[in-house]
Amino acid sequence: MLGLGELPKEYNKAVHGPYDPAVFYGKKDVPLSQVKVYQLPAWLARRNPSPVAMGRAASRAFWRWNHKYAQPKYCGLTPILQIAVGWSAFFYLINSGNISHHKNAKYHW
Repeated sequence: MLGLGELPKEYNKAVHGPYDPAVFYGKKDVPLSQVKVYQLPAWLARRNPSPVAMGRAASRAFWRWNHKYAQPKYCGLTPILQIAVGWSAFFYLINSGNISHHKNAKYHW
């Protein structure tokens, strides 16, 4: 069923050790920061644009963030503040159309 709840096909316990949800176990590729402009179409063609692949990428990004900011022994307020700023930015974007009508301007030319 769409591979949900299963380990990636590329994962091999004997080679990779314990499974880490923040790691991509597929074939390594050139990072976007090292791609030349003329190589960009070929690089984009190698990406998998399916919804399942996007969900897996979002899950890996979440687990990388989780391991770095939320799960350390002394994480402090960092994850709480990041989530609060993210939600504030999200709600500002979805309400920006309503907010833009409340500008303090004397003339509307």
